[in-house]
Amino acid sequence: MTRKKPEDLRSHRWFGVNDLRSFGHRSRTAQMGYDRSDYAGKPVIAVINTWSDINHCHTHFKQRVEEVKRGVWQAGGFPLEMPAMALAETMQKPTTMMYRNFLAMETEELLRSYPADGAVVMGGCDKTTPALIMGATSMNLPTIYLPAGPMLNAHWRDQTLGSGSDTWKYWDELRAGRITQGDWNDIEDTIARSPGTCMTMGTAATMMSLAEVLGFCLPGYSSIPAPDSNHARLATLTGKRIVDMVWEDLKPRDILDARAMHNAIVTLMAMGGSTNAIIHLVAIAGRAGLALPLEQYTEISAKVPVIANVRPSGKTYLMEDFFYAGGLRALLNELRDLLDLSAKTVNGRTLGENIAGAKVWNPDVILPRDKALKASGGIVMLRGNLAPDGAVIKTSAADPKLMQHTGRAVVFEDYNDMAARIDGDDLDVDASCVLVLKNAGPLGGPGFPEWGMLPMPKKLIKQGVKDMVRLSDGRMSGTSYGTCILHVAPEAYVGGPLAFVQNGDLIELNVEKKELNLKVSEAELARRRAAWVRPPLKYERGYGAIFSRHIKQANEGCDFDFLEGTAPIPDPEIH
Repeated sequence: MTRKKPEDLRSHRWFGVNDLRSFGHRSRTAQMGYDRSDYAGKPVIAVINTWSDINHCHTHFKQRVEEVKRGVWQAGGFPLEMPAMALAETMQKPTTMMYRNFLAMETEELLRSYPADGAVVMGGCDKTTPALIMGATSMNLPTIYLPAGPMLNAHWRDQTLGSGSDTWKYWDELRAGRITQGDWNDIEDTIARSPGTCMTMGTAATMMSLAEVLGFCLPGYSSIPAPDSNHARLATLTGKRIVDMVWEDLKPRDILDARAMHNAIVTLMAMGGSTNAIIHLVAIAGRAGLALPLEQYTEISAKVPVIANVRPSGKTYLMEDFFYAGGLRALLNELRDLLDLSAKTVNGRTLGENIAGAKVWNPDVILPRDKALKASGGIVMLRGNLAPDGAVIKTSAADPKLMQHTGRAVVFEDYNDMAARIDGDDLDVDASCVLVLKNAGPLGGPGFPEWGMLPMPKKLIKQGVKDMVRLSDGRMSGTSYGTCILHVAPEAYVGGPLAFVQNGDLIELNVEKKELNLKVSEAELARRRAAWVRPPLKYERGYGAIFSRHIKQANEGCDFDFLEGTAPIPDPEIH
C-alpha cells in the first residue's frame, strides 16, 4: 500500500510552508500551548464532537473525546476537537430531522475550511449518525465514526423498561386508569439510567449498527453499552486507527459503494430496525453518488429474516442483552450468505474478515434463522393511489391480523387537530377504522417529525384495543410499535393524494401485495384536487427558509437538493 508523505498532507498547506500565512498559523498554534514538534509533519485529526449539555445521549462524550485524543497522540497524530451542533432527540423542536442536514453541512464545512487531514466523528443520538456520515462523505477525507453506544437496561419494580417502547405502553395504561400518577412518576425517574442512546432497537441503535456495517466503525463496537469500559478502549483505538487511515488515504467513498448499501439494508431488515433508516440510507447513498430506490428495500426485505429479538420488534430483550449475546458481528455472521462479504471497512479489512468466527452466545436474543421472529419482510414498502411515491410499514412491530385491512378513515388535518380530539368520547371511531394524520411530512410538520405513531383513541384503549391501522406522511420513533403506515409520499402539504382524504373514505392496506389505496374514484379525486389550495411555506427567513425551499421528499431521502452528489468543491485558497 502506498502511504502518504508528510508533505502530501492537506495540513501541510497551513503549517508546512515558509510564508507569511504559515507563520500566522504556527504562531497561533503556539498561542494554544503547542510546540511545533506536536504537529509538524503529523496528520491533523479533526474530532467532530456532538457533545452538549442538552444532549442526554452524549453526556459521556466529554470523557470519550479525551480518550480519542489519547489514541491520536499515541499513533503520531495531532488531534483538534471541533464541537458541532448537538441534535438531541426529544429535546430539539420541532424535530431533530429539521436539523440533520444542518449538521451534515456543518461537518462538511468544518473539515473543508480547517487544516484537517482526517476526522473522528462522534455521534449516536438518532440524527447525528447519518448527518455526520453524510457530511464526511461529501468532504471525503479519511473518516472514522465513534458510536455513543446504548444506555443500560432500565428497571421498574419487576419490569425491564425499554426507551420509548415502554413510554408509549405505560402512557396508554395511565390514560386508561390502569396505573396511577405515582406509578407514572416512578417510571419517569427510572427509564433512562445511564449515559447513552435508547437501548431499544430504535433509530439510534439502528443507525449505529448500520454505520458499522457500512464500514465506518471499528468492527464489533457499535453495540457496546456507553458506560462499559470497553467503550472507553474503543475511543482510544478509534483515535489510533484514524491516523493510519490518513497515511493510507482511505476515504469514505472508498468504502461507501453498492456492496455497503446492500449490506446495510440486509442488516436493517434482520434487526427489525427503525423505519427512519430508510430515509437516512437514501440520503447517505446520494452523498456517495449512488441511487437507492425504494424497490431495493422491498427486494431485500423479502429475503431476510428478522433474527434480532430486541424490542420493539422483539418482546423481551434490549441492546445491552444484544451486546452480551454476541452483538452485531454475531448477527451478521448468521447472515453471511445474504451479505457481500467483500465490502471494505475502516480497519482495512473486509466485512467478511471482520465477522469471521463471531458466535451467538444467547440464541434467544439473536435467533437461529429457522426460529426467526419473522421469516421475511420486517419492513415493507407500499405503493398505490394513496402513496404513488411510496410509504413504509414496519410489519415486525405490527399486528399480523391487520396486514390486510380495509377501514373507514378518521381524518386529522394536523397534529393539533389530532391532539384536541383523540381523547374525546364523541370521536366517531371504532377498532376497524384507519386513523389518518395529514401535514406531518418534511414541509407540513415542518421538518418531518415523529408523529406517525398516532396515539390510540382513549375510548378504544378503555375497551382493551391495543392496535389499529394508523397512517400519516410523518415518521415515527424507531422505539415505536403498532400498525403504522409512514412516510406517505408525496406528503399532503405539497398536494399528495393524502391531502384529499376525507372522513368516511375507505382505505385499503394489503401488505402481501404491497399496496395502499384510497377507495375513491378518479373523478372524485380530481374534483378534490382541483379544489385544493396549496398552503404557504412556514418559514420566510433563516435556516427554515433554506429548508423549505430545498428539502426533498421522504422517498428521496429528505436531503437538500443542492447537497446531493459528488461534484468536486475545491479546497480553500490560503492567502
